[in-house]
Amino acid sequence: MQIRTKSVELTEGNIPKLMLKFALPILLGQVFQNLYHSADSVVVGRFCGTHALAAVSACSDVSRLLTGFFAGLSIGTGVLIARFFGARDYKKLHDTIHTALLFSLILGAVMAMAGVLCSPLLLRATDCPEEVYVQALQYLRIYLVGVLFTAMYNVGAGILRAVGDAKTPLYYLILSSLINIVVDLLAVVWLDMGVTGAALATIVSQLFSMVLVFSTLMRTNDVHRVQLSQLMLDRELLGQIINLGIPTALQNSLNALSDVFIQKYINGFQASAIAGVGAAKRLDRFAGLVAISVGNAETMFVSQNVGAKKEDRALRGIRASLVITLVFSTCISIPGYIFAPSLVKIFNEAPEVLRYGVGMMRVMMPLYCLQGLSHIYACAIRGFGHSRAIMLLNLFSLVAVKQLFLAAALGQVHDIRFIYWCYPLSWAVAAVINIAFFHVFVKKRLPELRTSASPGSSGPLS
Repeated sequence: MQIRTKSVELTEGNIPKLMLKFALPILLGQVFQNLYHSADSVVVGRFCGTHALAAVSACSDVSRLLTGFFAGLSIGTGVLIARFFGARDYKKLHDTIHTALLFSLILGAVMAMAGVLCSPLLLRATDCPEEVYVQALQYLRIYLVGVLFTAMYNVGAGILRAVGDAKTPLYYLILSSLINIVVDLLAVVWLDMGVTGAALATIVSQLFSMVLVFSTLMRTNDVHRVQLSQLMLDRELLGQIINLGIPTALQNSLNALSDVFIQKYINGFQASAIAGVGAAKRLDRFAGLVAISVGNAETMFVSQNVGAKKEDRALRGIRASLVITLVFSTCISIPGYIFAPSLVKIFNEAPEVLRYGVGMMRVMMPLYCLQGLSHIYACAIRGFGHSRAIMLLNLFSLVAVKQLFLAAALGQVHDIRFIYWCYPLSWAVAAVINIAFFHVFVKKRLPELRTSASPGSSGPLS
């Protein structure tokens, strides 16, 4: 048997300490991943003006249709890998990894080509304003070439996280983010390439991060080593990957599709509104990273412990995740609300852009606890293997609710504040539905749980 080095078993040890230790690298990695996505907006907004920032903002949700798909696929695939890792079934672990990688390579190439070809259609679907359409199309077509690199990086990083190594993807994201910023400045400021330079900088950094992750997977002597000659499409395991990964991938893409239609509403306002709301949404993604990162760590924690038949420990991990998320989300929301004007100014200092951006942030920031609740329970349900159920639940609460609300509200009054409020409304509905589903259909159907703590434990979360 090969020696495990950086992989970490989450089935033993103090739960809060493990969750924090595992979630922190994921959080920092998410910060840097968002940083290199936001770098385009910052550089373009500062050096190319409001219309260029509006063009990049108009592409944001469209690009997430494809990039979000592979982020979701990597999470769902990680659930299966973590399950085999927790059960110490290293043969199936090996076959699952190689099946997931080949599947993602094929799917990523197809989706990248489709995205490039369909870019005009995607932008027209959002009613992208004519004054920013040309720049938006230039940016989106180049950006979507990098979908293949994003797909392979996400699956590779998901493999590392599934076996407990959250630090390595973090280091690579930091390096690729710095490269993106440097290339952004060179291409946009020095070479005066505008939005084209910003898009090129992003795909260069995506390629770099993919190469780094695969070099690690191929060089390791661990149980998750990748060998290109052994890439396969095992029919049974591919079916399980599809069952667990595709629902999460579709959920991410359909969430992004919902935001594409919301962008259509936003595009009905002036360019300063598009830029201001775009800046607020970039900042929103930073503020929501605690829930996302702890939730991703929780999914791997629950999956490993379910694989090891330690369901009671998995439940204690969920409680620890809730506490961590609510505490840290509150700590982020308060300064985010207070310093909203200064944060929006990072992107653009035009008074109208500031008015829209600050208005949206000050509606959303106080209500991040709702987002945290909904996401932690969604990840718990997914960790127990109910990916399809959580996809359907969240499609209703995070997609249908927003669309119905906006169709009804904006059909009566053309007020952009309804767009601000649709997000916290959907979080509240998702929190109620996910909590109810977890307690009725997951927790109550588990085998009888052990009520006594393990020897040497110091409390209910040990």
